[in-house]
Amino acid sequence: MGEWMVIANHIAKSWSVLTERVSSRLVNKLILLFTTIIILVVGSLTFISYKMLQREALNNSIASTSNNLLLVNKNLEDYLDGMEQLSLPQVNYDELAFAITHASTDYASKMYVEDYLRNMYFSRSNEDLEAIYLYFVRSGTYYTIAKENFDIKIRSGQADNIPTMSWYKQAMDSGTNQAYQSFLLSNEERGYDMDPSRSFMAYHRVLRSISTRAPQAVVSFYYNKSTMNKIMQDIPEDRGQHLFFLSPDNVPFALDDRTFYESMEGSGLMKGIKTDGTEANGLTWNSPENNKYLVVYNVGAQDGWKLVKPIPYKELYAAAKTTRNLNFMIGLLFLLLAVVLITYFSNAVTKPLKLLSQQMKRFSTGDFEASTEVVGRDELAYLSRQFNQMVSQTNELINERYKMKLVEKNAILKALEAEINPHFLYNALQAISTKALKAERFDIADMVDALALTLRYCISGKDIVRASEELLHIERYMSLQKARFGGRLQLVIDWDRDLKELELPKLSLQTLVENAIKHGVEMVSSPVTIRISARASGGHAFIIVSDNGPGFAPGRLKDVLESFEGDWNERTEEEGSVGLVNLNTRLKLLYGTSSQLVIRTSPTGTEMEMLIPRGGGQYV
Repeated sequence: MGEWMVIANHIAKSWSVLTERVSSRLVNKLILLFTTIIILVVGSLTFISYKMLQREALNNSIASTSNNLLLVNKNLEDYLDGMEQLSLPQVNYDELAFAITHASTDYASKMYVEDYLRNMYFSRSNEDLEAIYLYFVRSGTYYTIAKENFDIKIRSGQADNIPTMSWYKQAMDSGTNQAYQSFLLSNEERGYDMDPSRSFMAYHRVLRSISTRAPQAVVSFYYNKSTMNKIMQDIPEDRGQHLFFLSPDNVPFALDDRTFYESMEGSGLMKGIKTDGTEANGLTWNSPENNKYLVVYNVGAQDGWKLVKPIPYKELYAAAKTTRNLNFMIGLLFLLLAVVLITYFSNAVTKPLKLLSQQMKRFSTGDFEASTEVVGRDELAYLSRQFNQMVSQTNELINERYKMKLVEKNAILKALEAEINPHFLYNALQAISTKALKAERFDIADMVDALALTLRYCISGKDIVRASEELLHIERYMSLQKARFGGRLQLVIDWDRDLKELELPKLSLQTLVENAIKHGVEMVSSPVTIRISARASGGHAFIIVSDNGPGFAPGRLKDVLESFEGDWNERTEEEGSVGLVNLNTRLKLLYGTSSQLVIRTSPTGTEMEMLIPRGGGQYV
């Protein structure tokens, strides 16, 4: 465990050193960046093309194999249909029925049966017919015709075990009076004294009485593989592929690999073959050896005979893999060439930056004579030129530094005086309040205290305050204004309790109240009521200050709104209401577009609405 820890620490340190070396230079970063992009592009295109080729190979294989199986299966069914046509009586059926019934006792009937067998045997031009058997149901005897030593022989015999054969029962129970027998997997139920190894299948047909429908005989045809092999040779087979010919009941009649078929049939795959006439794209099967196969099949339209062809996926994807490997080789060569070109151009681009970086290091150590060479007219040349100008300007600023020190000292002294004066004024107001209390001038003392607290609130360093603090300040401020206007000024506060802790800009309410006094109370001699209300809606708070004064003068509101759109540091008091303009600017600086100051005026009053986000919003 300790050795593995040492190895892991060594690898981590080596990786850290390598990463640091790569990231320490811009040229290494550029090479790494573009190399990574090329690898991703080439790898992605190769992967995509490989998947597309795989899909195309799969679709083409399914289409071509399906069409090939369709044509071959049609030929096979025509071949089987020829067997069925051969089994049908080619003579007068009544005469044949009579001959079958009396063949054992009547010589003429026996000759008729033998001629019937010869006619059927020689009417078949193909060499695939091994023998024909005609079994008499009542007597249990049979006649057979076959080729023996280059001569055609007709023989007869007794076969009492025929009714016990499964093919016999199948033919008797079949609605079409026929049955197909395969000798591929079992040679036991042959029934007749014959060599089944010479045949791969037998076709049996029941001959019944026309009047009573009672079975009279069973004619059986035994075929070898010659014609079947010729037909199935039209199906190409590559390495690893297989081919099966199955009956509608999935009984195999032609197999190229019995063990492979038994393995596939044991997996239950044959049950997935569609026999309802719908087109199939093939099935997928994994062999016990973990080899994946595409199983393409065709079901005959006439009787449902099946051709099944398993194709290994690795053979399907062989061309796609070859193309993928070729693409990888081409991509690798392209990558090597690209790395060489990237290294060359990256060095050409970063060399001026490297020189500029060296001069900036000199400048940072205090060498103000540093300068870099300016080559060309691109962005790097612009940076170099600006660096040289910065060094020159720095030298000039250093020469003026001592002059600035004197100005700085004077500014500090004046700032200290400005800081002392408000505190001195506050203390003086406290002294006046004390004098007024001693003289029992309580009204004057209250006014002085309100003024002192208002002054302290105004000079406090906070820019954002709670609504409760701002409302308390407004009450003090209004107490001073009421001393000026008396009963002509009324204040109504309707503030939602949930918004007491709302954060808002300091003196924002005072700005709106001052505007109401200036454009409302001062303009008329009648009483004016100023109402302050606040409500919440969604994620915003709506703060409204309204009055029932005469409203803005005609054109005045337009001037104020236009001043909102101008440059705030160039506005003058003549151009608009400075307090409202400053408040609007503060709202935009603090809250961005999520805040708004809306002014509505009419001859019956003015309403100013301040929209700010609850919780402070997103400061900008």
